[in-house]
Amino acid sequence: MDVTRRDLVKLLAVAASAGLAPRRLEAADGPDRLLAFEPLGNVTLLHITDAHATLRPVFYREPDSVIGVGAERGHPPFLTGAELLRAYHLSPGTVEAYACTYLDFPALAARYGRMGGYAHLATLVKRIREQREGRTLLLDGGDTIQGSATALWTRGEDMVRVSNLLGVDVFTPHWEFVYGIDRVKELFGDRENKGLFAGDFVAHNVTELNWAERPFRPYTIREVGGARVGVIGQAFPYTPVSHPRRFVPDLTFGIREDGIQALVNELRDGKKVDLIVLLSHNGIAVDLKLAGRVHGLDVVLGGHTHDALPQPIRVGRTLVVNSGSHGKFLSRLDMDVQRGRVGSYRYRLIPVLAQDIPADPEMAQLIEEIRRPYEEKLSERLAVSDTLLSRRGNFNGTFDELVLDALLRGADAQIGFSPGFRWGITIVPGQEITLEDVYAHTAVTYPNTWVREMTGSEIHQVMEDVADNLFHPDPYYRQGGDMVRLGGPWSRRAATSRRGGRALPRPTAPRRGMLWPRTCEASGESGSRHGRASRSWAAKENEHASRARMLRGGGRPGARLVRRAGVASRGAAEATQDLLSPGRTRRGACEGRPRQHREPRQRRRLEEHRGLRAGGPRPGPADLSRQEHGS
Repeated sequence: MDVTRRDLVKLLAVAASAGLAPRRLEAADGPDRLLAFEPLGNVTLLHITDAHATLRPVFYREPDSVIGVGAERGHPPFLTGAELLRAYHLSPGTVEAYACTYLDFPALAARYGRMGGYAHLATLVKRIREQREGRTLLLDGGDTIQGSATALWTRGEDMVRVSNLLGVDVFTPHWEFVYGIDRVKELFGDRENKGLFAGDFVAHNVTELNWAERPFRPYTIREVGGARVGVIGQAFPYTPVSHPRRFVPDLTFGIREDGIQALVNELRDGKKVDLIVLLSHNGIAVDLKLAGRVHGLDVVLGGHTHDALPQPIRVGRTLVVNSGSHGKFLSRLDMDVQRGRVGSYRYRLIPVLAQDIPADPEMAQLIEEIRRPYEEKLSERLAVSDTLLSRRGNFNGTFDELVLDALLRGADAQIGFSPGFRWGITIVPGQEITLEDVYAHTAVTYPNTWVREMTGSEIHQVMEDVADNLFHPDPYYRQGGDMVRLGGPWSRRAATSRRGGRALPRPTAPRRGMLWPRTCEASGESGSRHGRASRSWAAKENEHASRARMLRGGGRPGARLVRRAGVASRGAAEATQDLLSPGRTRRGACEGRPRQHREPRQRRRLEEHRGLRAGGPRPGPADLSRQEHGS
C-alpha cells in the first residue's frame, strides 16, 4: 500500500484524535493506518458480536478450516489462510493477516500482541462518537454475557454493566438464555419493563408457546443523523435445540422470514423509516440466504458463526456484515441515507489491537472492580504451554484435545466427546495456562457429563447427526457450532503442556483404519496428517455432510468399538484443572463442595443420578448429538 502525503496527514489526524503518538505511524504497514477512516454520510453503524464475556485482551487464532457446501465453496466467508488473503488482496505477515487468519500466528502474535478488551474497545467507540456526534448507533449481536469465569459466577451481570458503560444501544440474544428466562428478564427486561441493560433488547422471533405473543420488543426505531433507523432483532433461531429446553420452557424461536418481511413492511410503510437493519444471530450462511429472500432490508449485522468479514457481502441491495468474536473487531459502516435510500457507504473491520490503542480509564476501572473479588482464583497458574493451543475450526482444536484427554482420564473412558463450541481463546507457546483460561473454554451453566456404554454404530450415529447439522446443503437446517470433538487412544494431540517442568504424556499414535481429521497448521490444510483421512473427508465434503468414517471398528461402522465413553462438559473444567495441575486444591465453581471419588466401575452409573430426571431414560445418541449445536 502506497501512502501519499495527503494520506499521511489523514493518518496523523486520526492518530491524534485516538490519542496515538504520531511517531508510531512511520511504517506504512503499521497497525495504526487501520484507524484511518474518512467519514461518509449521516449514519454510522458500529457493530460488535460474540464477545463471549472476554473483558480483557486475549490471543484468538482464526480457524484453519471453514468448509462451504456446494456453491459456497471457494467464496467468502468460507475462506481461510492464504485463500482469504488473496480474496481480499491482503499481504502475508501484516496486521490484517494476523487479525483475520491463522497463518504464522505465534510469530505475528509476538509482534502485534493481544487483541480486544473492552477498555480498548471503549477508546475506539468514544473517539468515533466524538467525531460523529449524533450520527452513531452501537449494536451488539449477542453471545456477550457467557464464556468466562466472571460471567458464570455473576450470572452475566458483569457483562451487562460493561455494555452499559460502553454505550450499547441495541442488543439481540443467544447464549444469554443459558441463565434462564427469569434471569434474562432481570438483566434485559421484557416488552413491559426495563432490566439492568440501558439499551433496547429486541428479538422478534421469540414468542410464547401456544399464544404467539412476543415477550420482547420486535424492533426499535432510533433517530440517527437526521434519519429514522429501524432495527429488527433476530435471536438465535435454534436456542431450544442448542441448549437445554428448561432454560426457555415456554418459548418458541425460529427463523421466521415471513415475520421479518412483515416487520420490514411495517417499518417502511407505516413507521416511515429511512434505513432498516436486521441485528441477527442467525449465522452467516443463514443471513446470506435470508437477505436474498426478504425484500427491503438495507443491512444485516450478523453473528453466531464468528466470521470476521474484511468487506461486507452484498446480496442484491442488502449489505451483510459479520464482525468476528471475542472483542477482536469493531465494524464501522458509514452510510449516506436520504429519503429512505442508501446512496453510498464506506466500511472497515477495525482490529482492536490492545498494544496500539490506549485503554479507556473509566472502563479499565470498572473491569478491575468486577474482577477484584475473583482475582486470586483467576490468576492461579496451572501449567505452561509448549505449543499453540486453540479451539476454532470445523473439526478439532488443540485445546479441545487437552480437555478430552482430561475427560478420558477422569472418567476411565476409551472415547470422549466434547461439544464443538466456537468460543474459547488461544494460548501461544510459552504462555502460562491459568484457571481463567480453563474457564474460557468450559464456563457453561449446564455442565453435564455422562459415562455410558456405546457401540460403534451409536457413535457413528452421533457423528453423522452432527455432521449433517454442520454441512447441510440448506443453511436453514444448520444449527450452529463446529464438529463434535472426539478423543480416544488413536488421537494425535498437536500440542503439549508442562506441569511442574515436565511435559504431559502424549496419547498413543493412530491405528491403521481409524481415520480422524486433524487441522494441519504446517501446510495450512484441513484434514489428517495421513493422506487417507484427508482424501476420505474431501470426498465426503462433496456429498455435503462429512461422514464419520474414522469410527470404523475393524472396517465396519456398526462394530462394537468401545466399552465406555465420557461426554463433556460436566466436570470438564475440573478434569482439565486436575490434568494440568494434579494434587491442587479444588477451587472456583466447585468451592464449598466436597470432591466425590468413585471407582471406575461406579462411574458407569453416573448418568442415573447426575442431573437426569428420576426414572428417565438413559442418554442415547440423540441426547449426545444435540449438545454439539451451541457455539
